[in-house]
Amino acid sequence: MTDLIKLRGVQKYYGDYHALRDINLTIRAGEFFSLLGPSGCGKTTLLRVIAGFEGVSDGTVMISDRDMKDVPPNQRPTNMVFQSYAIFPHLSVAENVAFGLRKSGMKKDEKASAVEAALTMVGLAGYGARAAHALSGGQRQRVALARALILKPKVLLLDEPLSALDKKMREHMQVELIRLQRAVGITFILVTHDQEEALVMSDRIAVMFAGEIGQMDDPETLYRRPNSRRVAEFIGKMNFLPAHVTAFNTNIDLSIAGFGDAVVALDQAPEGPRHGAVAVGIRPETLAILFDGEKASRHEAPAVVDEVVYYGDMTYYDVRVKDVPEPLTIAMKNMIGRPVLDVGAQTRIAWDERAIVVF
Repeated sequence: MTDLIKLRGVQKYYGDYHALRDINLTIRAGEFFSLLGPSGCGKTTLLRVIAGFEGVSDGTVMISDRDMKDVPPNQRPTNMVFQSYAIFPHLSVAENVAFGLRKSGMKKDEKASAVEAALTMVGLAGYGARAAHALSGGQRQRVALARALILKPKVLLLDEPLSALDKKMREHMQVELIRLQRAVGITFILVTHDQEEALVMSDRIAVMFAGEIGQMDDPETLYRRPNSRRVAEFIGKMNFLPAHVTAFNTNIDLSIAGFGDAVVALDQAPEGPRHGAVAVGIRPETLAILFDGEKASRHEAPAVVDEVVYYGDMTYYDVRVKDVPEPLTIAMKNMIGRPVLDVGAQTRIAWDERAIVVF
């Protein structure tokens, strides 16, 4: 993939408020890229800077090796799908989609052909004559996508486009957006505060906090090897246990509260190894309840079930382990013949030092 968008030293101030802090970012052509972070972290501001709706206080925004300074939004090779979709209710679906072509100079039959092609692309072939106000939320979202794609931008900017949809439709549209992006082959940049959505849809993710990028990586690396406790706490669920580094050289020797001794690789300490008190993180799905007759392949520890949350396909247990201050969450797949334990049950949990991250 070639580099399409380059941001170098981008700063954004609103008066005394520092909204973007020295953003350095490269986004590749054909990439599905997500800006992820809590509310107020600057992700939408960054998207608007790329679109040209916001100027920068300092730094450079390059698209296709062209400096975007003083280039207005309508002259940039980008188009934006807003959170509200901004569909015109008094227009038909076809009129909404064709809205951006009104100054294109295209003939009427050419416009009609382009509109139908765009609607087919988003799975709405034959919907052109339908009134926009009669559409469902998912259909309105598709119309907004078609209206943006008909202009054939190099970059499609998506500002939390799925936030208004119910859970089932949201999950469906996540898959549809992935398929659409692969079909059209253009760069998608998604803004979201939903970690699961970003993990499912993205080639790479930039996690933002307070106007800065905390980590930028592919979804698996972000999840399995967060580079700081701040990222680990934001991406999914992670258990934290107090620990002590007793030695390090080619590996790190640990004494972990409730778990005992462990040896981990140096790359499992993203901030670098150090002597003394640390915290270790471990994901719920990398811990396991040991049922009668089961043996741990690596290590085990006694525990007491503190809480049980049943989701049908999964059961989430909170268990208490001696010398661990907070309950540990364990995610277990509900399989045939596997019982669901009751609160207060004595059990054993299995753990593996390869799943540990040291902070």
